[in-house]
Amino acid sequence: MIRKTKEGVRELTLRQTARFLKKHNNYIILTHASPDGDTLGSAYALYYALNEIGKVAEVICPDVIPKKYDYFARKTDHIDKTQATVIAVDVADKRLLGALEEEFGHKIDLCIDHHVSNTRYAKNLYLDDDAAACAECIFDLISVMRVNMNDITAKAIYTGLATDTGCFKYSTVTEKTLLICATLYEYNIDAAEINRLMFDTKSKKLIELEAMVLNGAEFHFDDKCMLLTVTADMQKETGCSGTELEGIAVISRSVEGVIAGVTLKQTGDDEFKVSLRTYPPLDASAICKKLGGGGHKGAAGATVEGSLAEVKEKVLSAVKESLDLL
Repeated sequence: MIRKTKEGVRELTLRQTARFLKKHNNYIILTHASPDGDTLGSAYALYYALNEIGKVAEVICPDVIPKKYDYFARKTDHIDKTQATVIAVDVADKRLLGALEEEFGHKIDLCIDHHVSNTRYAKNLYLDDDAAACAECIFDLISVMRVNMNDITAKAIYTGLATDTGCFKYSTVTEKTLLICATLYEYNIDAAEINRLMFDTKSKKLIELEAMVLNGAEFHFDDKCMLLTVTADMQKETGCSGTELEGIAVISRSVEGVIAGVTLKQTGDDEFKVSLRTYPPLDASAICKKLGGGGHKGAAGATVEGSLAEVKEKVLSAVKESLDLL
């Protein structure tokens, strides 16, 4: 039996989702904007799995896919959009579709996700908020559908798992996550090289930008909160922007005593993307929900409008509210 939410969304089980994927033939698979390893790994692993059972699919990303993902992100099929079943992977809110929201936001047939903050915007939803990454959900689907795994699919799934868990060091990692990873090692994935590309490789311009960001670092609330700012001027001066900025948000995780790491990245004249990283007992998702966003307990985000000073005040106020409850 399929459960419907009050919004009319059909909440599918794993097996019901597998049957849904087998039922249709032409798929468009969407990732979120500013793509990371999990949304891309999930999308391409699903694409290769669907191809394996004779389905055609196209992966569409709102932004340019960074070249570092070329080892699994290949050219996909081209689908007639009027005849397609549309799937969003690792997209908790249709606003995260960025440039694709206007075209696809109202016609997502299936969302596969692991964010507890999912806004239930799709007609059908498979949500496993215990999964460490959306790629874990895709692995489960491939297993239930009894699709043959191959090297490139395994690389895509490994990338999703590794990047969304900080190379398996976050609290979201479970025994199941590591057992999946062990299974992937049966394939030719070259995990060491993937980890080097994802975690140990930076461009010179990114190092220059990180120096600017750290030079302007702020500490608040008895040094429990660290705030980093990436302005438009910094991005222009260094030539570093977009997905290259992914790693800035995790800098605060290594600072002793910090349990709330805030990164503000300017995305418009009066618009900032907020990335929040927390340690227990703080809940990043609950804090970002106050700002109109969401995510996980340890990592969440939101988009906040206003001047830099106004955005700082809004974000710090939301963090302080949570700190005051400890």
